[in-house]
Amino acid sequence: MQKQDAFVNIIKEHQALIYKVSALYTDQKQDQNDLYQEIVYQLWKSFDSFRSESKVSTWMYRVALNTAIRQLNKRKRRPLEVSLEIVNSPSAEGYDPVLEERIKLLHAQIQQLNILERGIILLVLEGKKYEEIAEITGFTKTNIGTRISRIKEKLKSEMTKN
Repeated sequence: MQKQDAFVNIIKEHQALIYKVSALYTDQKQDQNDLYQEIVYQLWKSFDSFRSESKVSTWMYRVALNTAIRQLNKRKRRPLEVSLEIVNSPSAEGYDPVLEERIKLLHAQIQQLNILERGIILLVLEGKKYEEIAEITGFTKTNIGTRISRIKEKLKSEMTKN
């Protein structure tokens, strides 16, 4: 029972991580819930192989991103439907419609990125360092730096068009 309790505690502590990955790689709430469950299942399956050589969150991101990418590759591409559920609802105080519109536009542009680029930009937005992103993705630190620069340039270019 110790193993199960430890796993449940880790999932509870890092459930936002799983939610963010599942929200980034799905367009509809039901698909998001399905992906969330699949990620938790894959984490459980690989829990015994986690050797604590890296942070728990690094291991979880790696499993979550690989699971999300695998799920996307299994499904045939459906027409793009941009869900804005990730964007926080505006509150009456401090509501900035221009900022809200820019956030929506940025989210739509992130959805246009390829599968790998979305995962990398998620990790950047999470504040992960290049070393940790490299560990999660399996790329070198230099390669991650190059990819992040290209992704930022692509997003900037698309944002200025709109």
